[in-house]
Amino acid sequence: MIFTIIVILIIALIIVAIIINAVQQHKLEEEANKRRELTKVKNIIDETENTLMASSQLPVPMHMLAILNGRIHSALTTMSKLNPKAFDIQQRIEDAANKSQMPESEIPRFPPAFNLPDNDKIIVQFIQAIKRLRMLLRAENTKGRVSQYAYTGLDIYFEKLQLKVNVETLAKRGQAAINSNMLGSARQYYEKSIKALEAQNNQDEYCVQKSTEYRAKLSEIQHILLSEQQPSIESKKEHDPMDAQFETKTKW
Repeated sequence: MIFTIIVILIIALIIVAIIINAVQQHKLEEEANKRRELTKVKNIIDETENTLMASSQLPVPMHMLAILNGRIHSALTTMSKLNPKAFDIQQRIEDAANKSQMPESEIPRFPPAFNLPDNDKIIVQFIQAIKRLRMLLRAENTKGRVSQYAYTGLDIYFEKLQLKVNVETLAKRGQAAINSNMLGSARQYYEKSIKALEAQNNQDEYCVQKSTEYRAKLSEIQHILLSEQQPSIESKKEHDPMDAQFETKTKW
């Protein structure tokens, strides 16, 4: 009888140990999942805030700023559920919610005029920021958080903004090359600008205007090259020593 009781107790202890271990494993898995989810939302917030900072000197429409702040708001809301005691979380959620209100105004069709920096490193940062903006726009559209109207309008806007930065940077380098009398390099810069403009499916007013402007620059470069070559041709005609070898000599 006693032996039977001991066996039953041992079995009961084993079962209890298995249950406790299973509960602990489940709890550990939940904690691990929670940490992974927190890391994920923190990365979303950091990525979005870094993109906002990187694009602060670019003409970004208010509609895109609202979408980015909506992305932050969604991530912060998830974070508050996972970690309600997070510092200042509720205030951050409220701030993001206020900034994520979509404007009623229409999305601009083309970027406004703005001065491009002379620093090539900053230009590269501009282009990278535009690419990140388009990437985040696509991500939010995939999640169904952006209307088709807003997505289409903003994607076209950023495509034109990227084109503008590219071609006007090349043109700026072209003008600098002309000023330095590096006409071959200048010609290449303007040819690249024209090629980029002509590659656009939608030949809008900007593409036509800039193509005309840069073609005029190419003509100007060609004119300078010809004018520089002409004196050397004339000089060669006047002083070419080979001419003397073929002159008819007069016998006296």
